[in-house]
Amino acid sequence: MNDEDQQERVDSITPPPATDAHPATGTMSAERLAMKALEARLLGGERKLRRREVAAGAGLSLLSARKLWRALGFPNFGDEDVAFTERDQAALSTVVDLVRSGKLTEEAAISVTRSIGQMTDRMVVWQIEALVEDMVHEQGVTDAVARKRLVNELPALVDALEEVLVYSWRRQLNAGVQRLAVRAEAGLQASEEGREGDEDDAPLPLARAVGFADLVSYTSLSRRMNEKTLARLVQRFENKCAEIISVGGGRLVKTVGDEVLYIAETPAAGAEISLALAQAFTEDEILPEARVAMVWGRILSRLGDIYGPTVNLAARLTTLADPGTVLVDSMTASALEHDERFVLEPQPPENVRGFGEIRPVRLGRGLGKGLVLD
Repeated sequence: MNDEDQQERVDSITPPPATDAHPATGTMSAERLAMKALEARLLGGERKLRRREVAAGAGLSLLSARKLWRALGFPNFGDEDVAFTERDQAALSTVVDLVRSGKLTEEAAISVTRSIGQMTDRMVVWQIEALVEDMVHEQGVTDAVARKRLVNELPALVDALEEVLVYSWRRQLNAGVQRLAVRAEAGLQASEEGREGDEDDAPLPLARAVGFADLVSYTSLSRRMNEKTLARLVQRFENKCAEIISVGGGRLVKTVGDEVLYIAETPAAGAEISLALAQAFTEDEILPEARVAMVWGRILSRLGDIYGPTVNLAARLTTLADPGTVLVDSMTASALEHDERFVLEPQPPENVRGFGEIRPVRLGRGLGKGLVLD
């Protein structure tokens, strides 16, 4: 996103200047006063500082400060814009101190800062839309009215949302450390089974089960739905995917429209999640069926996303799967063939772009109940 795009985005979400002040007395409307009070609370005070003052206060050049602000997703403020508070300076100093103390390189600091900016941006948009939608439904007001009312209702929610955010981050970080320390080596050893060592993904560091689930006929369905119905369908799809993947011990990497990308740490865990997803959408009375595919292999994890031939192959297999079924490749099938919880049915060979001829295998339920959702 360039500077002009960022400024346009900020202009679209930032309240206009106080043109609603009464021309005779100069007093602000109740709505504008509520907005200013909320901003002061969220930003830690009134905007009093310019960008050069904040950079100098943190002991940085303006160029270095702008790198970090852009990583956080801030717009390109001008020299005369009074846009910052003392809390902005303190946050900048915190990141700078990590670099100066040698705990992070500058490159790592920018990457970590960008992760915070991008994830919190998406989270805030998600939360606002969820709250607005709930107000429209529960209070019977229009979308525009709900957005105005939300300014008055947010102050009662800020502390609780912040507390849950920090709690969740700590839990997620702990889970990531556990995966890193306890299971990484075992996963890499398992990924060597049935391989010659010259596969396309051999140089990549992490062994994971990579899966895709793709709703059938989503495009045609979305064209026939109004905005509210489509929003509920998308939310139902994401909620169901997130629940199943979480219960199965996996991680939802991202959703893109009608498709979800997820990973798990063992072939069996990936298989259980994949079968549960296919079954859930087949049995759902609202959502269409899904095509699902899963591949066990090595990946590269960067910027909260995953990359490599394993990811590409899983995506290609998804397009080959019949609605309501799960496909795996022959290598993944070999890793699962002695597990009685799964049934493997070889399918006719297929020519897949970028991979040549592959031999897909349909994954089915064997012994056991599979994932149990509370």
